Amino acid sequence: MTAPTLFHVDAFTRTRFRGNPAGVVLDADGMSANDMQDLARELKHSETAFVLRADAADHDLRIRYFTPTTEVPLCGHATIAAHFARAVTLQLDDQRLRQKTGAGIQVVQIMRNDEDRLRILMHQGRPVFETPFHGALRERIIAALGLVHTDIPDALPLQVVSTGHSKVMVPLKPEVALDGLRPDMSALIRLSHEIGCNGYFVFQQPVAGVAVTDGRMFAPAIGIAEDPVTGNANGPLGAYLVRHRLLPHDGRNLRFEGRQGRALRRDGVVHVAVGIDNHAPATVSIAGDACILFSAVLNR
Repeated sequence: MTAPTLFHVDAFTRTRFRGNPAGVVLDADGMSANDMQDLARELKHSETAFVLRADAADHDLRIRYFTPTTEVPLCGHATIAAHFARAVTLQLDDQRLRQKTGAGIQVVQIMRNDEDRLRILMHQGRPVFETPFHGALRERIIAALGLVHTDIPDALPLQVVSTGHSKVMVPLKPEVALDGLRPDMSALIRLSHEIGCNGYFVFQQPVAGVAVTDGRMFAPAIGIAEDPVTGNANGPLGAYLVRHRLLPHDGRNLRFEGRQGRALRRDGVVHVAVGIDNHAPATVSIAGDACILFSAVLNR
């Protein structure tokens, strides 16, 4: 059996020490779940991805994802990182792969441009919208994020949206200082147990005519005080933007740049595409660049 190899990959960027760092372990089949959790805790990245051989004919490989404290079904930036590390190591050309995760099977595309630069695209699940939060619960979420109710547009809901891993969407008015937020992490943990969702994605409403957003994501209930650049938040954000008509589109597709990480000096970009059917979001994909900081063979 090939020895597992550990990579440190910065996802959603081409610049080292920017974007979102992820651990990636290739050839992880000999590792137990306890081994994976121990390594993820030691690395302290928001997620570490463990790439395993396929166990059925309906997929090409499996990936398990661990935060420092728990296993999660799916992670956007660690998916980009894992396939980037595989593509570099195996010298892969353009292709489509099916990965099996705790959230089902997703299609991933490896793409090379004319300059031979790699970009990884991940097709996420069909958007699911939960009932918006109202009344006292809405106010508690706002307060836990260090906000007041006047920071949120009255016409827009706070609601859980998922394309495979759910997040609470929290829109801000343009004048609110996004980088100045200081959430109450203990309050967010208590709320997560109550509402059954661990991530809170606070985003700035797009400036009219500009297909760019700016956000921050907090998930202390799973050991991530703040995640630098989050594929599983910017994807659902795309569905939210379409549903609530916050960005113009041609009726078939919405494309935009989800920018995140500036407050942590880990700024990066998620390229989001939403397929639209009968004015509603139907499909979501995210894409991103990456760079490898280092790799090392793990001792058994």
